[in-house]
This record gives sequence, structure tokens and C-alpha cells, in this order.
Amino acid sequence: MAAPTSRVDRPGTDRFDARRAELADAALATLGELGYARTSLREIAQKTAFSHGLLHYYFHDKTELLTFCVRRYKATCVTRYDEVIARAGTAADLAADFADALATTLEQDLAMHRLWYDLRSQSTFEASLRPTVIELDAQLEAMIWRVVERYAALSGSRPRVERFVAYATLDGLFENCLVRQAGGDVRAAGQLRTGARWLLGTLVAPD
Repeated sequence: MAAPTSRVDRPGTDRFDARRAELADAALATLGELGYARTSLREIAQKTAFSHGLLHYYFHDKTELLTFCVRRYKATCVTRYDEVIARAGTAADLAADFADALATTLEQDLAMHRLWYDLRSQSTFEASLRPTVIELDAQLEAMIWRVVERYAALSGSRPRVERFVAYATLDGLFENCLVRQAGGDVRAAGQLRTGARWLLGTLVAPD
């Protein structure tokens, strides 16, 4: 398949960006299945309906494709939890809805979460990945902190830890449940749901 050359497909146009998004979605299953180290643009091309040349036209290399996939998903992820915060009327409601949202995404978006943790791990070896990981980690940390602060306000309490500790604690629970889910443990989502609700209560103290 020949690479597109028309002006409307050049970088910076809406059509170009839409095409990148389409290709990224098609590549996600392969990236999530094989991981960063075992995947190349050629491998992705073999497992999708797109040619290697087309993928290479829209993405310089697999690192650019991988970071595009993760950035795109995490942007949606952040707004999802902001909606949970906005509709919560009580601390119990917030804890339940937050825990449900975590469990749901664990089950429905397993490939993307595997990809994110793979990217973060690989960034300790590859400097080119670190700016993206640092930026996304900061966004996720801020997202979790908004949940903790809102829970504290609704429960008449205050956070008892720093925002980094709150994020690291909940992220650690999620990653461990992700490993269990990927291994076929049918209890993983339920354990995540129960653990997240409990952790929210431990991360705050009476004001």
C-alpha cells in the first residue's frame, strides 16, 4: 500500500491526526499482547491490515507509536475519574464509584494497562521514553490526588499522606491486580474494588 502524499494528510492536519489514531487503535492489541521489547512496526503490520510502509509514514518508530497510544488513552482515563468526582454526593458514593471504575477498566482495558506498565518499566533503560512516562505519571498522580482530596472533604477529614504516597499506594494495588488479571485470576477485579475502597479510607484522617 502506497504512503499517502496529499497535502491534507500531512502532519498537523485533522485528517493526519485521525489516521494516526486509527492506526494506533489497530496496533494496540499487538502491543498489549507482545509488549514493547518484542514488538516492531513490521510485527504490527503483519498482525493488522496496514502495511509496514504506512505505519512508518505516520510513526517514526515503535516508540512514537507506543507513546501515542498511551498518551491518547490516559487523556481519556483522567476525565473518566473527574466525572466520578463530580457526581459524588457522599464519601461512600465516591469510594464505591471510584473502586467500580478501577475494576471496570482493569477488565475492559487490560491491553492498554499492560502497555503502560511496560512503557514505565522500559523507561528505566531507555532515556527516550522517560519524558513521556514522567509527564503521564504526573497526570495520574494529580488525578488520584483529586479523588483523595474530594473524599477527605466529603468525609470531613484530611489527607494523612503526601500526594505521591497516595498515588504510589493505589497504583501499586492496581498493578498487582493487573498481573493477577492477566494471569487469569477471576478474583482480581473484585480484590481491586475492595482494596481501593479500603485504601481511600486509610489515606485520610479525622480533621
